[in-house]
Amino acid sequence: MISTLHYISQQTATASHVDNIRAACDAGCRWIQLRIKEGPESLITNAALAARAICDRYGATLIINDHPHIAKATGAHGVHVGKNDMTVAAARQIVGEELIVGGTSNTLEDILQHVKDGADYVGLGPFRFTITKQKLSPILGLEGIKEIMQELSARNINIPVIAIGGILEEDVPAILQTGVHGIAVSGLITHAANKKQTILSITT
Repeated sequence: MISTLHYISQQTATASHVDNIRAACDAGCRWIQLRIKEGPESLITNAALAARAICDRYGATLIINDHPHIAKATGAHGVHVGKNDMTVAAARQIVGEELIVGGTSNTLEDILQHVKDGADYVGLGPFRFTITKQKLSPILGLEGIKEIMQELSARNINIPVIAIGGILEEDVPAILQTGVHGIAVSGLITHAANKKQTILSITT
């Protein structure tokens, strides 16, 4: 079952990816994506192992961004591939049928390709401008997401779609009304003064 709330890990001045994952899990998040874009594989592997131990403790799902070999080697639950990194089909060949494979999308065509390639879910965005991602795809906004969801519905395609990209707490009700399965956030949880309260307010 794909969660309706995905936390994408961040490193901050005072906390590592692993620290922030622990805090998100402690606050009630049960779907974690470890997203380390720079650094040697050994660093990402060590972070993945630490994140796996935390997720196991909380009964959370761990997804590794862009590194299917690491996802498989560390016993993570799955992998998420970026729009310009690797196809879902290529990731699936590496991790096998048992693991979850998600893919980033910006257009209807992206989603249709991911469906064809056997994705379990897709991330759709960016909803608005976000500083956490370099090489940002065209911003979709509410109308863009709504249009794509209507196109999927017209084609009877029911893959879980997760909206992502600069989402704020007040955006959530309107985004969910477009028919998406859920949302993925990073800074909203990382920088929340009260993470538990933030998670409660966007999931209830």
